Amino acid sequence: MKKSAKFSPEVRERAVRMVLEHRSEHPSQWATIESIAEKIGCVPQTLHTWVRQ
Repeated sequence: MKKSAKFSPEVRERAVRMVLEHRSEHPSQWATIESIAEKIGCVPQTLHTWVRQ
């Protein structure tokens, strides 16, 4: 059974854009991802997957 998408494509795009825009404010890309994932309510691994796509 396929999981329903919890986040809309717009939210995903915005989260990825935020990672790219705020990368310089954190010591690593992972730290950036962790910070933003917490703000949007997803696990860091999910956001990392979106960034890689």
